[in-house]
Amino acid sequence: MSQPLKIELDRSAKIPLAEQIRTAISAAIEGGVLAPGARLPSWLDLAAQLGVARGTVRLAYDRLSDAQLIVASRAAGTRVADRPPARPQAEERSDPGSFMEMYQELTAGPAIFQMGVPAQETLPARLFTNVRSFALRAESSASVGYPDPRGELELRREIAAYLAIARGMTCSPAQIIVTSGFSGGLGLALRVLGLDGQKAWFEDPGFPFTRHGLELARLALAPVPVDADGIDVDYGLRHAPDAALAVVTPGQQAPLGATLSLSRRLQLLDWAARQGAWIIEDDYLSELQLGARAAPALAALDRGQRVIHIGSFSKTISPALRLGFIVAPVPLASRFAEVAACLAPAPWPSVQLATAQFMREGHYLRHLRRLKRLYCAQRDALLECLGKLGFETKTAGLAVLVRLPDGAPDIAIFRELLAFGLGPAPLSPWYLSAAGARSGFLLGVATAPEKTLARSCERLREVIRRHA
Repeated sequence: MSQPLKIELDRSAKIPLAEQIRTAISAAIEGGVLAPGARLPSWLDLAAQLGVARGTVRLAYDRLSDAQLIVASRAAGTRVADRPPARPQAEERSDPGSFMEMYQELTAGPAIFQMGVPAQETLPARLFTNVRSFALRAESSASVGYPDPRGELELRREIAAYLAIARGMTCSPAQIIVTSGFSGGLGLALRVLGLDGQKAWFEDPGFPFTRHGLELARLALAPVPVDADGIDVDYGLRHAPDAALAVVTPGQQAPLGATLSLSRRLQLLDWAARQGAWIIEDDYLSELQLGARAAPALAALDRGQRVIHIGSFSKTISPALRLGFIVAPVPLASRFAEVAACLAPAPWPSVQLATAQFMREGHYLRHLRRLKRLYCAQRDALLECLGKLGFETKTAGLAVLVRLPDGAPDIAIFRELLAFGLGPAPLSPWYLSAAGARSGFLLGVATAPEKTLARSCERLREVIRRHA
């Protein structure tokens, strides 16, 4: 145990003793007094300690086990189950209802069904550690000086070669700026474009963190609905033809999963060329599109040089790397380099050099193939399990979308699910307008291991039913 466990029983109360014991232990787990893995007394020992019947303690333990708060085995005894990290203490918490509170909740983990992170067991960790060690040695032996703010040339070359093969793009290393993940790329692009106060098309629903970033950049958002063919360009032309920017996820729309049709891609590019507008392409899934071969990037069709392509290694390797990249249109490449040099230089060279060698030796493409095989199997198993439980589902990129009745409190349900180590993303925050928001959950495929799938889906249904 992390701290001594104190259980005080009130034998005059109407609440059964077993329920008092269950409540006390549950509160100790929720409050962090009992840490994950902490060993509990056997029900025989605790019964003797509290002066109650052994069956009373056993009933309390059974209920805690049913709630997945404790696990019992003959070899290891009874222990507190693994759980997500405890929420920050009161003095560290963000303001209730603030953007940062939502950000911290959605990125806390690890949790089953969590979106945005890869399956940790798939990365060849020893290999990547060896490559990184080599990069550290190479860096320490080099002459002391400032690194290229655009990023290491070796990595920019490998990214350009990868994009030509996997995303159908022709670009030079001079167009590539290495960034600290997608958010770093978005911030750099918005600073270069300098569109304060102007309108921006934004997919509705769309990624809430990107939406908030555009708001922080003082852009006026023009929500554009999406359907089976992606963003509805006609709607954007009717309602905000004078927009200066469109931010899109054409490979697979986030969160609904549609691929932007060819006709709409051409229509979008034509609008940008005529209007003198810019398009930010969030290629958040890269090659990890499970339905078929990934569609070419929107930037591969861009003859007017209006598309700024942003990619990252967060979902393919790890978000902990904080590593991404921008492909700037040729006319903006120098401007991107200037802003990167003065305001947003590329991250730590060692991580870049390690990733460059990982790609150069062919490990990255092989890693992507392994990920796709694993994720396809986990997606199919998840769909089957949810179907048996009567859920309405839809595949959506690296997630499965579960619909709830409109108005169902998906955020409240999400917060309750976190206590059980489940972290599906609530759907309603992805909508710009609360009035038009749909309720549901996005269940991450990468973090849905088959060995715990049945129990996790049952728990999901159980919690949802309590709020129905």
